[in-house]
Amino acid sequence: MMEKTVRRGTRTGFTTGACSAAAAAAAVQGLVHGAVPDAVDCLLPNGDTVRFAVNDGRCDVSNPEAPATAHAMVIKDAGDDPDCTDKAHLTADVRVLPGEAGVVRLCGGFGVGTVTMAGLGLEVGGPAINPVPRRNIEDNVRAAGAPLLAHAGLEVTISVPQGVEMARKTLNARLGILGGISILGTTGIVKPYSTSAYRASVVQGVQVAATLGHGVVVLTTGGRTEQFAMKERAALPPACFVQMGDFLRYALDEAVAQGLTEVVIGGMVGKLTKIAQGETITHANRAEVDTELLAQLAARIGAPPEMCAEIAAAETARFAAERMQALGLATAFHEALAQAVVRTLMAPDRYGGQFRLQVLVCDFDGIKMAEAASSTSETT
Repeated sequence: MMEKTVRRGTRTGFTTGACSAAAAAAAVQGLVHGAVPDAVDCLLPNGDTVRFAVNDGRCDVSNPEAPATAHAMVIKDAGDDPDCTDKAHLTADVRVLPGEAGVVRLCGGFGVGTVTMAGLGLEVGGPAINPVPRRNIEDNVRAAGAPLLAHAGLEVTISVPQGVEMARKTLNARLGILGGISILGTTGIVKPYSTSAYRASVVQGVQVAATLGHGVVVLTTGGRTEQFAMKERAALPPACFVQMGDFLRYALDEAVAQGLTEVVIGGMVGKLTKIAQGETITHANRAEVDTELLAQLAARIGAPPEMCAEIAAAETARFAAERMQALGLATAFHEALAQAVVRTLMAPDRYGGQFRLQVLVCDFDGIKMAEAASSTSETT
C-alpha cells in the first residue's frame, strides 16, 4: 500500500503590508491624477517592484470646500501559503491635509488591531502596523504623492473589512492586539509553508511576556500542552504563555535577551525527548527521536532489559511511554525524562546560569505526569 503524500505548492504570495502599501499608493495616485488606476506598481521592502490589481477605486476631488479623498483596495493573495489572511481586502482611504506640507500620517481603521500592551515595539493605543510595513507604506505614498506633499499632507487609513473575524484565528489577542489583524511583512513576500512568520510570533510572545513583571515565560508545544500548563501555573496571566511549537531555541534565546529569570516548558514525551537529546528545533523533519535515550532512562528506573531493547528498537517515543505505563513505571519514567531535559538545557555550554528552568510533563490526554526543575546553584 502506497503512503499518501500531500503535494505542497511553491507559488509565493504577498504580505498584508505589501498589499496595504499598494492600496495606499493607488489611492494617492487617484488624488494626483483624478482617477484611481486599475493596477499599481508597488516597491516592496525587499527592493522588488510588483504590480498589483486595484479594486473599488474612487476619489472625490471636486468639492473645494472639503479635503480631497480617495479609496482603493487590494485583495491579498497568499500564494500557496495556508494563511488565515488570504483574500483579505487591504483597503486604503487617503485624505489630503491642507496646510501640512510633507506630512504623511498613518492610521488604523476597522479590522486593523489596536496595540494595548507594551513589548511589541509599537505605540500602545496605536494601530498594529509593524515598523517595516509602516515605512513601506509611507515610502510608496511619498513616491506617488510627491506633487501633493509639496504643499499639503496626506492621512492614510488602512482597514480590513474581514479583519475582526480573521484575527480570531491568530494569537493577536494573547499579545494584546485587539479588534483586528496586524499589518505585517519584512520582505513583502510570503513564501509557501514558511516558518518565519510563526517563529517571529514566538519571539514576539516572549517579548510581551517580559513586559508583565512576572519574570517568567511558559513555553508549550501546542494547544493541549498549553491548557495543561495554564492549570499548573494558574496565577499567571495568559500573555505569559507562548505556544513555541518547534522553535525552542528562538524562544529561549529571546528569554535570555529579555532578562527573564524563569522559564517553564510544558510538553509531552515526543518533543521533550528531542529536547533532552539536544535538539532545540524539534520539527519532525529535523531529527528522529532518540529511542536509545529513552531505553537508557527506562533501564535507569528498573525496566527489564528485554523491554529496554524493544524501546530502543521502536520508532516513537510514545511506544516507550505506553510500555512504562503498562509496567507501572510511568511516573518515574516521565520524571527521569523531565530531569534529562533540565540537564541538557542547563548545561554550562547551553543555558546554565541564565534562568531557572521548570519542566512540566503531561500525557496525551493533558494529565500531569511529572515535573522537574533546575537547582538554585544552576542559576547563580
